[in-house]
Formats: sequence, C-alpha cells, structure tokens
Amino acid sequence: MDLIYLLLDEKREESLTLKGENFKYLIKVRRHSVDDVINIRYKEDIITLYKYKMSYIDGRKVQLDLVSSLKEEVKANQKLHIAWCKIDIKSIEKVLPSLSEIGVDRISFISCDRSQNNIKLDFKRFERILEASMQQSGRSSYIKFDIYKNIEEFIEEFPDTKVFDFCENSLNDSSGFQRVLIGSEGGFTQEEKKFLSSQDVFKLETPMVLRSESAVMAVASKILL
Repeated sequence: MDLIYLLLDEKREESLTLKGENFKYLIKVRRHSVDDVINIRYKEDIITLYKYKMSYIDGRKVQLDLVSSLKEEVKANQKLHIAWCKIDIKSIEKVLPSLSEIGVDRISFISCDRSQNNIKLDFKRFERILEASMQQSGRSSYIKFDIYKNIEEFIEEFPDTKVFDFCENSLNDSSGFQRVLIGSEGGFTQEEKKFLSSQDVFKLETPMVLRSESAVMAVASKILL
C-alpha cells in the first residue's frame, strides 16, 4: 500500500533533505521525480499536514521545498476506549495496526485472573508499530495506552464500561458505546463475572468462540465502522 504521508522525527523546515530509507522509498520504490508533491507530518506537530515539492534528486538524497501547510486531523467519527485484559505480546502487536486503522482511540491493558501478567508492555515499541499503519491509513494521532492493575480499579474509574462476554444479549445497537472491556484467553473467571454482573454485558452474533485478539477486532469494527 502506498503511503498517504511520511511521518518524520525532524524539526519542521522550509527545505528538507531526505536520505536513507525515506529516500529509497520515495525514489527507488515509488519512483517519484522532480516536481512531485509529497505529504509530510511531523511528530512534534502531527495534526498539521505539510506539502513539499521535490526540487532536487541525486543518487543518495532528495531535497524538498515547502509548498503549503494546513491543520488536518484525520480520526474516527467517534472515540472508543478498549479495556483489554493482557494476552501474549505478539498477539497484541499483530492487531495494533488494524485497531489503529479502524480508529480505536485508547487501549487500557488490565491484569485479569487469566491474563499473562508476566509480559512487559513496551509502549514505545507499540508506537513504532503504529507509525507504518498511520502513514498508510492517513490517521493523524497515536492510540493512547495505559495500564490498570485489575478490573475493579478500571470499573471504579469508568462505571459506564460495557462488557463483551458470553450472555443472552446480542449487540444490535452500538450507538453510545464509549468503552468496552474484553477478557483474555479463556474469558472471565466466575469471580470476575460476578463482579461484572451489574455492567451492561453483550455478545456478538456468532456461534464461534473468538480468541481475545479476534474479539477486540470484531467489537471495535462493529462499533466504529
């Protein structure tokens, strides 16, 4: 997939010189040439979309000159906050780009009874994983990440949380969804189910048992798309 914009660490400049991987992508892969206009965002000002024209190319670098800039925020029509009981780190990383493209605003990772609580969450690595997806989808913000020590702590702070679990209530109307709790592999324990019994609990219309990461993707898609 082509990039909608390049996301750069550098400080914004009127003229840019790109080398290395960015040069290879623009010139060797995408075959851009002089006078082509490229979209660029900067991490320090990611809401602003900058347009640069290629003014000079040699064998190792390309020079770009600023043409225009405009505040242009690209985001989902509504915000979704997912409370996700911890699972294997590789499974989390596998679906992060798709969750970003769907438009998930925030993910809170929670230590639940059946969670793999020995894993260490590297949010800086998560952000690096998201960047490729953001450049391809056009999204202009990172997913926000944080951690809660247990379900009780999270529900105390967010009593409006809805819960995805096996039950009789199917999700027919996703309007008004702001945050949803999704369990780890194996779902919630009986003690957790008892604690969550006062919350709004729902299921999806499928006879299959979903893995935790599949449930996160399915629920997010149902609500946001």
